[in-house]
Amino acid sequence: MTNTDLEPAVQSESKSQGSSLTELFSGIISDAQLLFKQQVELVRAEFIEDIRRTRQVAQCYGLGILLLTVGLVMMLIAGVHLVETLTGWPMWASWACAGAVSLVLGGICFAVGSRILKSFNLLPDKSFNALQENVTCLTNLPK
Repeated sequence: MTNTDLEPAVQSESKSQGSSLTELFSGIISDAQLLFKQQVELVRAEFIEDIRRTRQVAQCYGLGILLLTVGLVMMLIAGVHLVETLTGWPMWASWACAGAVSLVLGGICFAVGSRILKSFNLLPDKSFNALQENVTCLTNLPK
C-alpha cells in the first residue's frame, strides 16, 4: 500500500468524524431546546395550578368573611344591649365600648393577615429553580 492509497481513507474518516461531531452538537442543541420547552411548560402548569388553588381559597375566605361579618354585627348589637343592661351606661357609651373592641380585634386580624401575605409567594419557585439550574448548566458548557 502506498500513501496515495491511504489518503482517501483518512479523508473519509475525518469527514465522518466531522459529520458525527456536527450531529452530536446538533443533538445537544435540540435536547437543550426540548428541555427549555419542557421547563416552560412546567412553569406554566405549576402557575395554573397555583392560580386554581388560590381561587378556591379566595372563594372559601369570601364566604367565611361574609358569614363572620353577619355574625359579628349580630354579636355587636347583642353586646351593646348587654353592656347597657349590666352597667346601666347610656346606649352611646355601650356602642363606643363595642366599637373599641371591634377596632382592636380588627387591627389584630389585619396585622396577622399582613404577616401571612408577606410569606405568601405566588410564583412557581420549584420550576424557576429547575429552569435556572438548566440554564446555568447549558451556559457553562466547555468550549
